Amino acid sequence: MDKIISNATPLIYLAKSDKLTLLQNIINQVLIPKAVFREVVVEGKRLGEKDAYRVEKAIGQGWLRVEEVKNMFLTKVSLHPGEIEVISLAKEKGIKTVLMDDAKGRSVAELAGLKPVGTLWIFLQAVKNRIIDFDEFLSTVEDIIHAGFYLKDDVYIKVVRTAKIILEE
Repeated sequence: MDKIISNATPLIYLAKSDKLTLLQNIINQVLIPKAVFREVVVEGKRLGEKDAYRVEKAIGQGWLRVEEVKNMFLTKVSLHPGEIEVISLAKEKGIKTVLMDDAKGRSVAELAGLKPVGTLWIFLQAVKNRIIDFDEFLSTVEDIIHAGFYLKDDVYIKVVRTAKIILEE
């Protein structure tokens, strides 16, 4: 995939599990709005989070870029500033796919005509592209869960089954 706009949560958990390279290997250019940068890097560094430094390094490498939103997407739904800026930036840049995990944010993104994908989608793409094997897939999912990523049991089962099906193709 050429370009994607990312929200904070996927970046945080990919960085916490030291798997930002998966994102880099799957997407050529990842854009984030300034609100996401502030949440992940500025606030993360203030809290002493290692993932903030990993994301900052990716920005320094150039494949992760911070962009300013010029036209804010208007919605009556209450969303986090980062989610609103992700949707706004995607609309502005004409990029259809957004990387976000929050259900409400994903729903608004769909209503805005965008295609939301989440952190688990990145892992499944890595399996599909043979970047990681099944064991690494499982350990990566476990890593993000241990780092605080919320995952319902039925979603966990579904994503594991999907990874197995992909590997059987």
